[in-house]
Amino acid sequence: MSRFVVFDCDGTLVDGQAAICETMELAFANAGLVAPERNKVRRIVGLSLPYALRELAPEASDDQRHAVVEAYKLGYRDLRLSGALREPLFEGIAALIDELDAEGRLLGVATGKSDRGLHACLDTHGIKHRFVSLQTADRHPSKPHPAMLEAALDDAGVSPGDAVMIGDTSFDMEMAVAAGVRAIGVSWGYHEPQELFDTGASAVAETAQQLGDLIRGPA
Repeated sequence: MSRFVVFDCDGTLVDGQAAICETMELAFANAGLVAPERNKVRRIVGLSLPYALRELAPEASDDQRHAVVEAYKLGYRDLRLSGALREPLFEGIAALIDELDAEGRLLGVATGKSDRGLHACLDTHGIKHRFVSLQTADRHPSKPHPAMLEAALDDAGVSPGDAVMIGDTSFDMEMAVAAGVRAIGVSWGYHEPQELFDTGASAVAETAQQLGDLIRGPA
């Protein structure tokens, strides 16, 4: 039994694809750069922004990438403050969180979002109180470095063998492997199931109900 369940956010708990892509396009335009294709943007969801920009704009200067990062942060904040930001929970996720909490499991989040972005997202859905640990890119190296997952384990007071990491990208799977934590992928996010298996997933869930069954299964 996994006592501690750690979720990624974007692509795992919530669907923020449109907002991420649109804000990134505006940020590139503000910096005078040509925006990458949306498929490339979706591929880097989960990485910390500075790290992601090295992937999206390898030919740009450090100053240009920094300008994109800052424009993205401002654009996302403005979208949120205007009330136009849409980050719906994926189907079945709210019920799954209720069930896991009722079963006495500890819950956490490890995400490439900022502290402000994560807190706002979870507050919108009224679920922030469910989580005993919230780890973000503001305080840790980018995934797949295991730092944020290791900090979550410390917060929960559990060993790696008593935890499971849930995510939609290879970065999540690699982070879990590096921390010695069982990894379960979800098929509704940004990377293909085979990529998740190739980078350490013990299983990949097709639905939230199946995800619950996998979490409850043997470690």
